[in-house]
Amino acid sequence: MRATEGVDKLTRYSRVVRVVSWNVNSLNARLARVEEWLSLAQPDVLCMQETKLANDAFPALTFEALGYETFHHGQGQWNGVAILSRVGLDDPAVDFADGGVPDTDARLCWATCGGVRIASGYIPNGRAIDDPHYTYKLEWLDRLRNHLAQQHTPDDPVLVVGDFNIAPEDRDVWDPKAFEGSTHVTEPEREALAALYDWGLVDLFRRQYPEPDGLYTYWDYQAGRFHKRQGMRIDLLLGTESIADRTEWVVVDRNARKGDKPSDHAPVLVDLG
Repeated sequence: MRATEGVDKLTRYSRVVRVVSWNVNSLNARLARVEEWLSLAQPDVLCMQETKLANDAFPALTFEALGYETFHHGQGQWNGVAILSRVGLDDPAVDFADGGVPDTDARLCWATCGGVRIASGYIPNGRAIDDPHYTYKLEWLDRLRNHLAQQHTPDDPVLVVGDFNIAPEDRDVWDPKAFEGSTHVTEPEREALAALYDWGLVDLFRRQYPEPDGLYTYWDYQAGRFHKRQGMRIDLLLGTESIADRTEWVVVDRNARKGDKPSDHAPVLVDLG
């Protein structure tokens, strides 16, 4: 089975815990789609990014009616991350426990679900390599690594998922030449991501699919990128080795990028045995 087949075949697979990462690009605009998708895919944990909601506007009751506890870290019309869980949601936290100043953006939240410490992250875009936001992005990733080093060991069951705004390799973009001089593919960004690997995180998708190219999670709305298969793999599932050892199946639900008013990102799922 190819890695991009839809959730119509998900029920064929048994699993203990199903974790999903999905940049929904405005939960207000996508709530009905998220509800429908939850009912279909039945994840145990859903990590969302770019909710673009304040905490008091987050539809917790809607998700509770579907059987999910929720934790949301938002700031209004920008950013925003959330964790939904039906296997417990303990010790929720936001940002970095590295002794530094709090992040001014709502980009990272944590919770322990089903015995796994899970992070939902929306890594800064970077905008342009000469923009201060690019420096912020590199510093943000460095803080994430420091947080992991201070709070965990690589032997712990840790799963860091989200929109990383980094394509790990050239084969993770539809045309490397189209991105020359742009963010998402620069060596400093990829080195910052590699530092997370060096600490002990594994790219679960690439572990399952070491060879194929053309497997993407994001397609720009412009120029018909989705239908031309001109995408990027920037939504990542990174787990410690104990999580990688439990991984049975990873999939991008490309079908969720279709239809009326979709997010520009597709959900990425991992089943843990």
